[in-house]
Amino acid sequence: MFTTGIMRDRRYIEHRTGDFHPETHRRLEFIYEMLNDPDMKDKYVDVPVREATEEELLYIHSKDYISMVAATAGKPRSYLDADTQTSPGSYQAALLAVGGLCNAIKMVHSGEINNAFALVRPPGHHAERNRGMGFCLFNNVAIGAIYAQRKLGLKRILIADWDLHHGNSTQHCFEDDPSILYFSTHQYPYYPGTGSFTEVGNGEGEGYTVNVALSTGYGDAEYIAIYRQILEPIALEFKPDLVLASVGFDIHKDDPLGGMSVTPRGFATLTHILMEIARLSCAGKLVLTLEGGYNLQGLRDSVKAVLKELRGETTAEDRGWSGDEDKRILDPVLHEVKSIHAKYWKMTDRVTEY
Repeated sequence: MFTTGIMRDRRYIEHRTGDFHPETHRRLEFIYEMLNDPDMKDKYVDVPVREATEEELLYIHSKDYISMVAATAGKPRSYLDADTQTSPGSYQAALLAVGGLCNAIKMVHSGEINNAFALVRPPGHHAERNRGMGFCLFNNVAIGAIYAQRKLGLKRILIADWDLHHGNSTQHCFEDDPSILYFSTHQYPYYPGTGSFTEVGNGEGEGYTVNVALSTGYGDAEYIAIYRQILEPIALEFKPDLVLASVGFDIHKDDPLGGMSVTPRGFATLTHILMEIARLSCAGKLVLTLEGGYNLQGLRDSVKAVLKELRGETTAEDRGWSGDEDKRILDPVLHEVKSIHAKYWKMTDRVTEY
């Protein structure tokens, strides 16, 4: 068994987006209730949360933008864009999301816990330097990556992103930075419109952005094949000092915003692949942070499967690998990514049996 940390705090629920908004506070209520199930209760280490400092926010965001978000504190309702709104408690929740994730990274790096899952709101991977968008206020995972480098002395960071939507901000933050490898699977073309196969980074960062742009209909077997045949060989060649992941559960088969077909067993296997990459690269140092996922029951069940995997409770039979991927939709994607990135990576067909 592994020691797995979780971030949970009722103040994350005080980011209130309204009864009909997809990114509702009920998402965390469902998850937090699940943590009291008999097979979950008292099995996880609570990571202390804290507010992010201005210095940490400035790693990614401009001072003017931070001030604009801060000015929403205590106000009944503010809109950063048509989809992204705040409530009186949103600014504090956003600070706690960033600070909690940084605490988790610190605890994993020190060996106090083996891995962690930041069960936080609001999500982050769409929030640009000067703009909140896509339900996101601050880019939690991007700030966490810079925190790991500047405060903990880590050099190479892998950020994997399996959310339905492309993490435009995360890509933009690091597309010229060879010390941070960003890997994203996402529905395309779809919101926010970025993340084509040919977006591979710029300058010294060319090749360190890997986008796997997918049509609809990809399920467990296809996602697992992509992670095993694309992410795994690239990541093991990159040899990160820390693995971070933006995990969105809007690729769940019942999600109202998505067109994918991943199940809880599939999410468990994707988590296992990340754990194996971390084990082989950086003594298992892995931290996940919550992004999307809008079917409440699917979110609950999938987060539970991921948490059980992080602790080492599941077996191969509990995971989603079946080997029956649809090659008609999978093979063209694998060919496209490999043909583009063969100039940057060895792209061997190394496949680990799990």
